[in-house]
Amino acid sequence: MNNKTKALNLLGLAQRARKLESGSPTVLTNIRSKQAKLVIIAEDASQNTKKQFLDKSEYYGIPSYITFSKAEISQAIGKERTVCAFTDNGFAQSFKKLL
Repeated sequence: MNNKTKALNLLGLAQRARKLESGSPTVLTNIRSKQAKLVIIAEDASQNTKKQFLDKSEYYGIPSYITFSKAEISQAIGKERTVCAFTDNGFAQSFKKLL
C-alpha cells in the first residue's frame, strides 16, 4: 500500500472519528477559529477556491496541501467535497508524515 492510499485511508478514519471537517463554509469557519490543524484542497478545485483556502490558511498559519482529486477526497470521506480540514493534531501529524 503506497503513502497516497494510506493518506486517503487516514482521511476516512478521521471522518469516522469526527476529527475532519469538510465543505467550504465549515472549513473556513474552522480556519478562522483556528480549529483546523491542516487543510486539504482538491487539485481539481477551481482557481478561486484554491486561492481562497491557500490565502486563508497562510494568513492563520495553518498548513495546507493540494494533493488529491475531488473524486479521491469524496470517495475517502463518503461525501462529495473539494476541501476538508483535520481538527486533530494527531491526524494532521500522521497525514504530514505520509506526504
